[in-house]
Amino acid sequence: MSFLNIGAVNRVHIHYAIQAFASAAGGIFILAYLLKAGVPIPVALLFQAGVVALRFGLRPFTLPLAKRFGVKPLLMAGALIAGVDYPLLALVDGPGPMLWALCAFSSIGYLLYWLCYHAYFAAIGNADDRGGQIGVREAAVALVGIIAPLMGAWGLTTLGPTPTFWIVGLIQMLSVIPLLGLPNVAVKANVEGPSGATRMGLGLMVADGVFASAYHYIWLIALFVALSESYVAFGAAWALAALVGAVSGIVLGRHIDMGHGRRATYLAYGAAAIVVALRAGSLDLPWLAVAANAAGSFLVAIVTPVLMTPVYNMAKASPCVMRFHIATEGAWDVGCFFGCVCAAMMAWAGLSLGAPILLGLPAAAALTLMLHRYYGPPRPA
Repeated sequence: MSFLNIGAVNRVHIHYAIQAFASAAGGIFILAYLLKAGVPIPVALLFQAGVVALRFGLRPFTLPLAKRFGVKPLLMAGALIAGVDYPLLALVDGPGPMLWALCAFSSIGYLLYWLCYHAYFAAIGNADDRGGQIGVREAAVALVGIIAPLMGAWGLTTLGPTPTFWIVGLIQMLSVIPLLGLPNVAVKANVEGPSGATRMGLGLMVADGVFASAYHYIWLIALFVALSESYVAFGAAWALAALVGAVSGIVLGRHIDMGHGRRATYLAYGAAAIVVALRAGSLDLPWLAVAANAAGSFLVAIVTPVLMTPVYNMAKASPCVMRFHIATEGAWDVGCFFGCVCAAMMAWAGLSLGAPILLGLPAAAALTLMLHRYYGPPRPA
């Protein structure tokens, strides 16, 4: 399997695994911590909507920076800035100026990080092994996700939020070490012809943004509330979920590389519809919510290769990977903003959080239709 060869891709995998450890030990607790700090559920959802809205507004300013410095320095800067978010989070004590300062600062770090990460990964990978490469990455994320949520929960309950989030922030910053010495990816000053994303690339990302808002952000709040706002139970639920999803991404990723993208799409998003419905109906039964969360980890491991294989391959085939991802990441922000604002309105109206989670169903249907068109019939053996 050539995609397992030691090289730039695998060093990026190591970086991503360290970043994922920080995310699983601290990032999944951000919205939970805001609730503990006295932020109402609708305001917490608007906080997340504000992060993606600011990212969308700031995104055009990244292109001049990328032309000047290339992609990798901005990726490293984003990882470092994102590490500062965690100490700032510990200062939030309810709705107020610190919450919205955190919102603004978070948008900068994660704008640079995710935009440049996707552009860099698209540029250094290869199309023939793309599904397997993504599968290995997601399996590594699942493996570190087994222990990291338990450590985060232990830290928050024994050490307290300030030392825990400082440690997590440091781990996030240390993720840049594997990137040192890797080649940069230059961004052309000008390109001939269309330089942005295709209509399909934009459509996929809008739909995935809506899906992510329901399936991830709204669910983070819903699960925490269902588990009586216990950090320990919440961390244990995510550790169990990571254990379930540790190997599934590699299997499906290689299935895509062998020419079975449509079959993988039906499996991934058929399962997605089932898990979304299960999550929406599980909030009154904590054991069922934990089971739905575990099923979700398996789902992320199989959905990510199905979705991101065409996105990365379209980016690499485009005249400029950076411009492609500026457009598609902006489309994702639009979808996620829509989902979070809809959820906040439903929460203010007194509806159960199960209602906005169901926004994932039409999003999954739209993704299935677009990916069916992209993958085409299976390749001959």
